[in-house]
Amino acid sequence: MAETLNGKIAAVTGAASGIGLATTEALIAAGATVVMVDRDERALGEITARLGDRAIAQTTDLLDTESCAQMVPEILAKTGRIDILHCNAGTYIGGDLTESDTATIDRMLTLNVNVVMKNVRDVIPHMIERGSGDIVVTASVAGHMPIQWEPVYSGSKWAITCFVQTMRRQLNKHGIRVGQVSPGPVISALLADWPPERLQAAKDSGSLIEPSEVSDAVVYMLTRSRNVTIRDMIVLPTNFDI
Repeated sequence: MAETLNGKIAAVTGAASGIGLATTEALIAAGATVVMVDRDERALGEITARLGDRAIAQTTDLLDTESCAQMVPEILAKTGRIDILHCNAGTYIGGDLTESDTATIDRMLTLNVNVVMKNVRDVIPHMIERGSGDIVVTASVAGHMPIQWEPVYSGSKWAITCFVQTMRRQLNKHGIRVGQVSPGPVISALLADWPPERLQAAKDSGSLIEPSEVSDAVVYMLTRSRNVTIRDMIVLPTNFDI
């Protein structure tokens, strides 16, 4: 039997756009209240005004060490609990390794890997104390295979796949489910680094999916009965070929 999300409190990082926004909207439609975490304060204000009382803005710069460390305490001060944490914020680098400067590599690895680990670490004591919780991480199909045109991005997602699956084993005895959703290419700002001809070819061939198709998978994962964990859901465009 499916679990209800009515009354649940969720926190979604990178919530002002793309998969994060789509997941926020889907969770609210399913009955949850969502704390929308993003650094774009203006966008959060506009979106929460549109979505209503069950959308709560949380302005956090995950790349700032202190701001990142305060994220979970500030959410708990607003809501009292966190039932669901969706670590979704991330960035993308494509192309040959020599085409990426080291500062950009550092930024991406910090956001895609370190921040996820820190956010999960910070929410664990709260969820263990309550004896329940769900942690979902936006990974990628790139975390399952070496994709030659995005070595830095693929490397970050391989790291996250390992982290998610080790944490799943650590936390399941505490009543906390940990899983990941691994999309193929999604129509979003993260594909801005793709060569224009490749992006257009992917659009023309139907090799991209919408953020809402990823959020559908997240809601499915969260609504399974508590004796079921979806450890990883790979969501691909039907015509995606790698």
